[in-house]
Amino acid sequence: MNKNKLVFLIIAVIFFLVMLYIGYDISSRTTFPGSKGNLKERIAPSDSLNTNE
Repeated sequence: MNKNKLVFLIIAVIFFLVMLYIGYDISSRTTFPGSKGNLKERIAPSDSLNTNE
């Protein structure tokens, strides 16, 4: 394996590990929408969204 391929492989592995870390970090800070329960806004839409008048 020549030097250029080795450098590319090392950079690709580092990039992949950084992307995995970013994905894990984002997913650990958010919650699944189904675990929130039923909020008032979801059950009864607000009057500002009602355009039937």
